[in-house]
Amino acid sequence: MKKISVSKIIFTVIMAAIGLLFLLPFIWMLSTSFKPEADVFKFPIEWIPRNWNAMENYAEVWSGNFVKYYANSIYVTVATTVLNVSVCALAAYGFSKVHFKGRDTMFLLVLALYMVPPQASLVPQFLLFRSLHLFDSHIGLILLNGFSVIGAFMLRQFFMSVSNEYIESAKIDGAGHARSFFQIALPLIRPAIATYAILRFIWTWNDYQYPLIFLKSKELFTIQLGIRLFGDQYGDTYSLMMAGAVSAILPLVIIFIIGQKQVIEGIALGGVKG
Repeated sequence: MKKISVSKIIFTVIMAAIGLLFLLPFIWMLSTSFKPEADVFKFPIEWIPRNWNAMENYAEVWSGNFVKYYANSIYVTVATTVLNVSVCALAAYGFSKVHFKGRDTMFLLVLALYMVPPQASLVPQFLLFRSLHLFDSHIGLILLNGFSVIGAFMLRQFFMSVSNEYIESAKIDGAGHARSFFQIALPLIRPAIATYAILRFIWTWNDYQYPLIFLKSKELFTIQLGIRLFGDQYGDTYSLMMAGAVSAILPLVIIFIIGQKQVIEGIALGGVKG
């Protein structure tokens, strides 16, 4: 029987305690969303509520415009994720497998854009989208996040791990770059694509800055702006605020649970590269 060292047990216990410490705010948020307001600040804390008020809390949250904000976020996030992953994957393939003059220099210029803070380009973006009549629209919001430097860089590194012999063999058989991309390179890095898609979904769902600046009509607001309006109305009612927060993060939890296998495979694929 394999012996387990005392130091390893101690390390595991310490890491478990740290993990639990990070989870405590989320556990309190979930617990509070099920409580009546009078029990929120009871001491000692009732981690498992004695009096359940979940139906009333969540019914109150979903009774207003919350459904509209939720639907807007789902539409914007899904559309942005599909567009962003598609564009970044095509760019990454071009920068890794297509040989053309100035390719590496162009890639360095794209990487240099990552050094520019997003806030520095907000005014030019605002003026451009207003002139194109894309201001205060979901289409404009989707196009704003239609490409990501970090996404192109990340996927390029995975495409680089695909052997050029596969691409050359496809060329000998008469396949062009489009067929090589869709039928050979893309399936080989599917875990990486899934990993980036999950990350992009999370980043877009949590985005507050772009919706705040580029959306004016309340009927177009995403869930993040909706939570702010909900907070202005029910900011002193913590049970309702926590019910709204739990509702807002629920899609992220579901996406991660569904895609965690792909995330692990993507990390492993990057770990064995080279």
